[in-house]
Amino acid sequence: MQYRTMPRSQDQISCLGFGCMRFPTDSSGNIEESTAFEMLNYAYQLGVNYFDTAWPYHNEQSEILIGKWLQQVDRDKVLLATKMPCWLIKSQDDFQIYLEKQLEKMQTDYIDYYLLHALNKGSWPAMQKLKVLDFMERAKADGLIRHIGFSFHDSYPVFKKITLAYEWDFCQIMLNYLDTHYQAGRNGYNLAVSRQMGVISMEPLRGGKLVSSLPPEVSRIWSLEKDRQTPLERALRWVWNLEGCQVLLSGMSSIDQVKENVRLADICMANTLSESQLKRYQQARREFIKRIPILCSECRYCLPCPAKVAIPYVIGTYNEAIMFNDRDRHKREYELFIPEPNRADKCTNCGVCLTKCPQHIDIPKQMRLIRDYFSS
Repeated sequence: MQYRTMPRSQDQISCLGFGCMRFPTDSSGNIEESTAFEMLNYAYQLGVNYFDTAWPYHNEQSEILIGKWLQQVDRDKVLLATKMPCWLIKSQDDFQIYLEKQLEKMQTDYIDYYLLHALNKGSWPAMQKLKVLDFMERAKADGLIRHIGFSFHDSYPVFKKITLAYEWDFCQIMLNYLDTHYQAGRNGYNLAVSRQMGVISMEPLRGGKLVSSLPPEVSRIWSLEKDRQTPLERALRWVWNLEGCQVLLSGMSSIDQVKENVRLADICMANTLSESQLKRYQQARREFIKRIPILCSECRYCLPCPAKVAIPYVIGTYNEAIMFNDRDRHKREYELFIPEPNRADKCTNCGVCLTKCPQHIDIPKQMRLIRDYFSS
């Protein structure tokens, strides 16, 4: 196993981190405990030492499962990460309440890497108002947590504002070869590295979309490479090439996936991709981007919609369906993540959004197109 050094803590941390939100489940949606333990044990025995969970994962069962597993291994050899559920925090007292519940669920006295979960332009001011950092520093002084960080899902300007507000130990951001200009992106990565923050990569496979049913234009780009690699290796290798990224989080769902991820973690080193290889990644990214049918920047100026249509999210799901050439998967995501009252078919063609969209998108027309696409 390859290890990298966290800048502030100097912890030696496995370059592969185990993301605990995609364990195999049974027909009732419960984690298949014996299989999950087999996966965790294999990773642990082969040198993985960073295990990442969170309050909501697997319907709030992931932390409980990790707690059971920790009783079977040497706790001192595990770097445990979990996250404060910021959306549930309504008062200062809630900080301590939820931290104590998490410690109890995971049957441990301390958390190595504690994150504010999914900070964005709405949750960060709310957390600041409740003086969350004062609480985090007290918890650190009391030995309940060792390192303070945050995970992030918003634009780079928001990331920059949060990053500059505190001497964070680390951050967790989306990093993959497609999303270099999305969310925090490469600019966020560079800023974090410049501030000596540890960087944890999430979504290196874009939820598996960079390894399944690649569009033909992208496949042609990769066919030009002399060194034939699997889409999995190609995607992970790009992230591991970033010297300032200490951990790549992988949400593995089977023992075979664990074995392959561990194998690649031994051979994919930092700063090993050549200029010609990096240009090939750029070419593949451009082919993906060319497929986007609606050039929406997700600025959200179109919101609120009088009919309560979740315009940027509806467009974003449709764009991904076309970009990744996978209607069925994205139809499931559309129906799972966008509530029925907020879908494209609820558009009333009122035209209010037309006056607000800086990209001059004919949003009502696109809502009709998306409605038909996902209902057909």
